[in-house]
Amino acid sequence: MRTEWIAQRRGQSNVTQMHYARQGKITEEMDYVASRENLSPELIRDEVARGRMIIPANINHPSLEPMAIGVASKCKVNANIGASPNSSNIDEEVDKLKLAVKYGADTVMDLSTGGGNLDEIRSAIVNASTVPIGTVPVYQALESVHGNVEHLTPDDFLHVIEKHAQQGVDYMTIHAGILMEYLPLVKGRITGIVSRGGGTLAKWMLHHHKQNPLYTHFDEIIEIFKKYDVSFSLGDSLRPGCTHDASDEAQLSELKTLGELTRRAWEHDVQVMVEGPGHVPMDQIEYNVKKQMEECSEAPFYVLGPLVTDFAPGYDHITSAIGAAMAGWHGTAMLCYVTPKEHLGLPNAEDVREGLMAYKIAAHAADIARHRQGARDRDDELSEARYNFDWNRQFELSLDPERAREYHDETLPADIYKSAEFCSMCGPKFCPMQVKMDSDALSELEKYLAQEQETVNQA
Repeated sequence: MRTEWIAQRRGQSNVTQMHYARQGKITEEMDYVASRENLSPELIRDEVARGRMIIPANINHPSLEPMAIGVASKCKVNANIGASPNSSNIDEEVDKLKLAVKYGADTVMDLSTGGGNLDEIRSAIVNASTVPIGTVPVYQALESVHGNVEHLTPDDFLHVIEKHAQQGVDYMTIHAGILMEYLPLVKGRITGIVSRGGGTLAKWMLHHHKQNPLYTHFDEIIEIFKKYDVSFSLGDSLRPGCTHDASDEAQLSELKTLGELTRRAWEHDVQVMVEGPGHVPMDQIEYNVKKQMEECSEAPFYVLGPLVTDFAPGYDHITSAIGAAMAGWHGTAMLCYVTPKEHLGLPNAEDVREGLMAYKIAAHAADIARHRQGARDRDDELSEARYNFDWNRQFELSLDPERAREYHDETLPADIYKSAEFCSMCGPKFCPMQVKMDSDALSELEKYLAQEQETVNQA
């Protein structure tokens, strides 16, 4: 779809959506997003121009169907996939991508750290994807030196970043906010540094006694992103890894630097979103969202979770979806899903499904709470189908139609029960919705009640 759109821009020094928006232009991508979001193209352009919305759309990703991440658009959900040294190959990763898109992922991050040729895996994922693809370049940089962090040079990081951009990656997590002076601030934490990328940069700085190379070479990364229209996803290297560590000095110090980097990227019309925690108690979630908006000049916020409690391994898709719904309600633009396997192992297909379902629910709940236009339409339509015992229509409107039908048919599989006025919960005699509250009956009841009240008044 984007092949002709992209052809018009090749050869220009800056091809970002923000660059065109600030020139007053409405690109084809902006127009497409406006149609998807049921918003005006002018609003999309203005939000992109001010940095409050991004459209991740690398010019080397022509199969992309453009989407927006920002507080003015619907709350989005990201799914993580990726090969590891212990598991996976190209076909498996493409299958994971297709599964994630099937169950509603708005973007997908390829977090491959091994298990095959990372360039080939990434190319296959980008070429097969209609949604934006994100990556974490530090992972491949570390893999290229066989895990020996001390051998990495600034040029190694820049080389990998440009390679990802050339392959069509739409946004990249860049861990440029973790600085040498922030490392001592993690002393009082229970879990220290839990970001893989952040841990790599911390180890590099501790070995070389030099500042974070992604910070010192940030302007060179900007120049790469301008050429391909890659969006920054500024990594929160010092995000809390448990509720005890939330909102501490280390996290908030890095956040201030992420705000500085956001504005530096905007000076060159490069799009930015900012990553967030992590593990955060419920009473601190609103504070974290508002603090990010303040420090980062309202750049879109993209959170992992946050998990609101730490004691439920195996159920962290639930502990985090609670926090995700609250974060979305308070203005977070995109939620990164957490699967039941978080903290325990590499997720399989069913884990991906469970994680996405939990997060699509959280994002939709946030859209309803923010009173987004049309957000509740599907809910109301499903409720009408439920009241009318239109089981097939209920299945069609469900977030996961296959699961809804499966659960209904466990006890009442015959076709006759698809129009029956009961389910196996209440049975045929106890369903309260069989008592139809039609307008005529209610009018008669109102007259009777009025007469009774009049009798009482006269007495």
